[in-house]
Amino acid sequence: MGFSAFPPKPTNESALATIGEWSKRADAAIIHNSVPYKAILSGISASTYVNTVDLPLANLYRGKGFPLVITVDVTDGLNRAAENPDLVALGRSITEPAVQLVYRQYVQALTSIIRPDYIGLAAETNLIREQAKPAVYSALVQMTNAAAADVRAIGGTLPLMYVSVQADLAWGPPPAAYRGVETDFRDFPFMQVMGISSYPYFVYSDPDQIPLDYYVRLANGRAISMMVVEGGWTSASVGSVQSSPAKQARYLRRHERMLDSAKAIAVFQLDYTDLDLTAYPPQPPGSIISLFASLGFVDTELHGKAALATHDSIFARPLRK
Repeated sequence: MGFSAFPPKPTNESALATIGEWSKRADAAIIHNSVPYKAILSGISASTYVNTVDLPLANLYRGKGFPLVITVDVTDGLNRAAENPDLVALGRSITEPAVQLVYRQYVQALTSIIRPDYIGLAAETNLIREQAKPAVYSALVQMTNAAAADVRAIGGTLPLMYVSVQADLAWGPPPAAYRGVETDFRDFPFMQVMGISSYPYFVYSDPDQIPLDYYVRLANGRAISMMVVEGGWTSASVGSVQSSPAKQARYLRRHERMLDSAKAIAVFQLDYTDLDLTAYPPQPPGSIISLFASLGFVDTELHGKAALATHDSIFARPLRK
């Protein structure tokens, strides 16, 4: 169980304070990174970038004895219909071989320099397939499979590879029929572990409505390990989403049963804290960031919410052998 370094405010001090707090109630860590297209396209080598930007954080986690998971996000994490904002600003696209090479170089550098225990080569692939242009999804399939071959060629102790799928899309959402993720298994055959993204408050009004086989059904009978690499339930009401701190805590208890049903090997929530959106740069019109701003188990001042005690009780369970 673990979290990422995402802080309530965009400062190093806030990030370090956040890590200091959640590391007391976690036994693993995750890094969720967008590809640094702009930096590498400007002439900075992928290895220089990883050594300068990513390795210090990885070393901090390793110093705490945490297994390390890294997800590489290829497109726009807040808008799967769009490409990475830096690429959009540059007028570039992952459909270009040169841009695909940047991604592959970054994955190679992360793998060879940091040697994570698990590496996700893309995030929410089924949502990208659903919302992005077909040429973008086709490029995603091509570049991730090429990167998987690059990783295997590095040698030594290698991370287990995955892509993440969006569970809520795979299930419909209701009243649509269950879709599953068979296309993702076909298009990303290098998957050794299934990564899952899950924000079911977009679909269900009450945590107890979520089927207990929400994750296990995705495997469709395959003997593949599962881990949730991002997700959660908001504690605030925003727009059509109605929630509360008590409902968030109830979700964690329901989630515990869903994870048990899938015999999940890990669960990560990217946001340990709520986000102070006033401290971050203004978002573009139509941004959905406010829907993710209250996922934390603590508020922006690191004061615990009801969900924190529930998390702690789950974390206190003995590890399954």
